[in-house]
Amino acid sequence: MKTRTAVALYATLILSVLPPLRAEDSTTTKPERGPSAPSGEYVIGPEDLLDIGVWKNEALSRRVPVRPDGMITLPLLNDVQAAGLTPMQLRDILIRRLSEYMPTPEVSVIVQEVRSPKASVLGEVAHPGRFDLKGRTTVLDLLALAGGLTEFASRSRIVILRGEGTRTSRIRFDYDKAMQDGAQQNLEVRPGDIVLVR
Repeated sequence: MKTRTAVALYATLILSVLPPLRAEDSTTTKPERGPSAPSGEYVIGPEDLLDIGVWKNEALSRRVPVRPDGMITLPLLNDVQAAGLTPMQLRDILIRRLSEYMPTPEVSVIVQEVRSPKASVLGEVAHPGRFDLKGRTTVLDLLALAGGLTEFASRSRIVILRGEGTRTSRIRFDYDKAMQDGAQQNLEVRPGDIVLVR
């Protein structure tokens, strides 16, 4: 029994260091986006703090937070999608949008502060707590960050508590199926999720 638990924990730790699979977000609205981010470049996330500079235009230059919905608000442009883009991709979008109001705008986008969203793991794991979500994170990734399951954990009764507006949904997660079937069963964690291991 202990050997099987040790092997499963070792496999979980190996999976945590492999590069995550990328999946496109499926949303009903399609905000303006640039091309997919080049490998290794920083991708702006919710709650990051951005310095937007428009050359020779102090009225449009400002420090703005990325809202939880991924948008920033700027004069003239109103809401602009920022989360999911690299700073250069957002810069290109801002130049294109500002071109409607001024000739050849020069724009800079600087990530002033990275404020990573978090998710929690509670229950039968080695190190329960809140963890930063740096890029795409799956349930297995998060369990690995928490040190893996204890020997008393019920692998088929893990629950993800996810806030959706005023209600909280409960999503069942089967650890063994995720280990066998990989991406099909290994759900992506969202900011604010609580993974409860019984």
